[in-house]
Amino acid sequence: MADTSVATAPLLHFLDQGDPTARPLVILHGLFGTLDNWQTLARRWADEAGLRVISVDLRNHGRSFHSPAHSYALMAQDVLALFDHLALDPTRLTLMGHSMGGKVSMQLALTHPARLAQLIVVDIAPRFSNMEHQDDIVAGLQAVDLTTIQNRQQAEAALAQHIPQLGVRQFLLKNLYRREDNSFAWRINLPVLTANLALVGEKIGAAQPFHKPTLFIRGGKSDYITADDKLHGIPALFPNSQVATVPDAGHWVHAEKPDEIFGLVQNFVGQL
Repeated sequence: MADTSVATAPLLHFLDQGDPTARPLVILHGLFGTLDNWQTLARRWADEAGLRVISVDLRNHGRSFHSPAHSYALMAQDVLALFDHLALDPTRLTLMGHSMGGKVSMQLALTHPARLAQLIVVDIAPRFSNMEHQDDIVAGLQAVDLTTIQNRQQAEAALAQHIPQLGVRQFLLKNLYRREDNSFAWRINLPVLTANLALVGEKIGAAQPFHKPTLFIRGGKSDYITADDKLHGIPALFPNSQVATVPDAGHWVHAEKPDEIFGLVQNFVGQL
């Protein structure tokens, strides 16, 4: 039975690509991201792997609705409502999430295991994550004065005062857009995400583990999944799981090593 508690929330914005009768792959992005971050790979999985690929903007991100509430329980319910809207067959469905989206995916799998066939989690563990590493990003975003900037170059210059990495600035600037009156705005709900940053680091737990096939993908240069996570934290909640490491990749493993991610996901989904 569908959970009726999602009825008050608007439907998430999504992009549905590929053969509508093919096996569905649902993709959830990370913090400050959008479905666009996965668009190149999503097209490849639809065109080359023959999947139905549904990319999603989570609440307070992209073109989805803004809400003062931001938690993993609520985000999982939002995604379940989308499953209902699209009438996705749970026996054929793979759910995949990166970072914050990975924790949403784990939350949904653990609380509603009957709603999906298998799970892919990209470079995040279920344990608590200290969010202090996001302080510079938040400071950079808040340094952009949307009331005075005239172009994207000025926005990037403000970000650069706090964020030296060009790739991270380019990733964040995907959230910047012009309104109809030509002023700039963020697609992300920056005040709410900033206020709820500690919740984004929350541990994911459950009384019962998720017994279905699960693939964790980690970047070899990333510390988001540790040796202890592989030995203890992940198997405790996901006993039917494997951890694949992509060498020479950091946290944004899908952007740095797209061919490797394409193959890992294609092979895993192909086992259904």
